[in-house]
Amino acid sequence: MTITDGGLAEVAQAIRARQVSAAEVTDAYLARIAAIDGTLKCFYRVDEAGARAQARAVDERLARGEDPGLLAGVPVGLKDLFVTEGLETTAGSKILEGWIPPYDGTPSKKLKQAGAVLVGKLSMDEFAMGSSNENSAYGPVRNPWDTTRVPGGSSGGSAAAVAAGLVAGALGTDTGGSIRQPAALTGTTGLKPTYGRVSRYGVVAFASSLDQVGPFGRSALDCAYLLQAIAGHDAHDATSLGSPVPDYLAACARPIDGLRVGIVRSWVAKLDRELAALVEEAFNTLERLGARLVDVTLPTSEHGIAAYYIIATAEASSNLARYDGVRYGLRVPGENLNAMYARTRSAGFGDEVKRRIMLGTYALRSGYYDAYYLRAQKVRTLIRNEFARAFGAVDVIATPTAPSVAFKLGEKTDDPLAMYLNDVFTIPCNLAGIPGMSVPCGFSQSLPVGLQLLGPALGEETLFAVAGAYQRATDWHTRRPPA
Repeated sequence: MTITDGGLAEVAQAIRARQVSAAEVTDAYLARIAAIDGTLKCFYRVDEAGARAQARAVDERLARGEDPGLLAGVPVGLKDLFVTEGLETTAGSKILEGWIPPYDGTPSKKLKQAGAVLVGKLSMDEFAMGSSNENSAYGPVRNPWDTTRVPGGSSGGSAAAVAAGLVAGALGTDTGGSIRQPAALTGTTGLKPTYGRVSRYGVVAFASSLDQVGPFGRSALDCAYLLQAIAGHDAHDATSLGSPVPDYLAACARPIDGLRVGIVRSWVAKLDRELAALVEEAFNTLERLGARLVDVTLPTSEHGIAAYYIIATAEASSNLARYDGVRYGLRVPGENLNAMYARTRSAGFGDEVKRRIMLGTYALRSGYYDAYYLRAQKVRTLIRNEFARAFGAVDVIATPTAPSVAFKLGEKTDDPLAMYLNDVFTIPCNLAGIPGMSVPCGFSQSLPVGLQLLGPALGEETLFAVAGAYQRATDWHTRRPPA
């Protein structure tokens, strides 16, 4: 077994115990990236010099007997919308090509403070808009389980890199399922925390009321290490919550005897027979571990997709207006200011981003605002209230994560509606602002399948307890893609 075969928690513990140096671990992961990533294309850029310097600093602190942090020496990858001082950040778009930020965003800064080794920037759908990682301006990522298939999106590079052992852990963002869906499609564990649990300062925005930062790992414990490091209040983010950060690592070891697990039968009914059987078996495993299964209904969530694609596109239209060729990023000259705007955005934005900007701009137009955006926000409130009622009867809700296994590259690129439906089970969680986690629960067609766990606001501890118990009882999360 090589260093890169272990999970993040194992790597972190081995470095702290001085069983292996941070430099050796970093060299091993960099070698694996060099050997494999030419095929997978997970990384936009690898910061070898920076990673090795960070690893040396960790080893020096350990040699002096200092505490180098919870994530000391652990190689971590960042989705390429996390602002990093001195390292190009593009959000997967030509319009930001060559932009080198002058500061670290809060998630990047907290990882460094925890001793993590930031290896580089990972591929993503442009501005986090997509479900397959095919919308990147720099080419798609391939799923390590089958390189003819997608890894999911928009955090596909982060998920695939963890699945392939190119990094021990990674950060992504989740606006409508962009952590959980790729986690399901790549056989990794991914968490979208409660809205406001992790600061978004220094994270390139897509839809500000929906975006949330979260971790990828091979296990719930791996994700707990990362969330422990990045969670907490940040004065730079007005939406950041001031609630104390619990001990997520301890939560992973809790028993789940007597825990009430809500089951949404209508969601399972949308799956094909093989996927439904795997998800039902996961429910049965939780019951054998002492949980009590309770049927719940979430009828308004059926309208989640429609509400989401009005709210998210409207917010994207507003957020992306800043990319105008004036202050930073791409500039295509024109004979006047309006011509420069038009040429810059035409050349800099990809087709999916343009589609969403136009949809959002239309929904916000005078005379259409009440008919679309305002009504979508009312549906969002109904969904949030529906979850609140459900969590009055249960402690956690278990559902499928995605409606299918990873699909073929190019299979859905010509059908945006079919692509959007990949997020049918994940979007309600974002609209409600609650935490959600995907854990591996089996294989169909030799491809990973995910189980989604949803909790009440600030209920991450419960999710870690359920996921931890499930992963102690099963080995799906220990499976590795073919060499």
